[in-house]
Amino acid sequence: GWLGPPHVKLLKKTQTETIRRLYEQHHVIQDMLIPMGALGDAINTFHDEIEVYPLWLCPMALLPSGDSGFMKPVVQDGQVVERMFVDVGAYGVPMVSNFEARGTLRRLESFVRRVKGYQALYADCFMSRDEFREMFDHTAYDTLRTSYGAVDAFPEIYDKISRAARR
Repeated sequence: GWLGPPHVKLLKKTQTETIRRLYEQHHVIQDMLIPMGALGDAINTFHDEIEVYPLWLCPMALLPSGDSGFMKPVVQDGQVVERMFVDVGAYGVPMVSNFEARGTLRRLESFVRRVKGYQALYADCFMSRDEFREMFDHTAYDTLRTSYGAVDAFPEIYDKISRAARR
């Protein structure tokens, strides 16, 4: 109804380029799925890089799904070593003095790849195409795109979520 808050799409369409740039450089909305064993390191990394509190911490299990899917449990030497993950969400204004959106978020993305975690696809993504493919298993996705003739018909997921690909 007319008394409800405005829809996010309306707000985005009506904001000026200056407001969009200011919001982009002085605000974060990030969700990263971190293996439970790396949670302590993740909290320290988020503190050092952005210092946004409170952090959203929501546990989740990656259940067996065969060979399909972008996200999988952490495997070492053919054995599942980590099935439990924690969604670490940071939403707000970074309190560190050296925050620079692209550089800071690339360092966070690098940390998440290093611990075999995942980034939410609605969050800001500054990874390269190769880094994105390193984070997410594209095996089944590529097979389906090829078998259904979608390679030339539709953009890849990376092209939809990456800032670099959308510009």
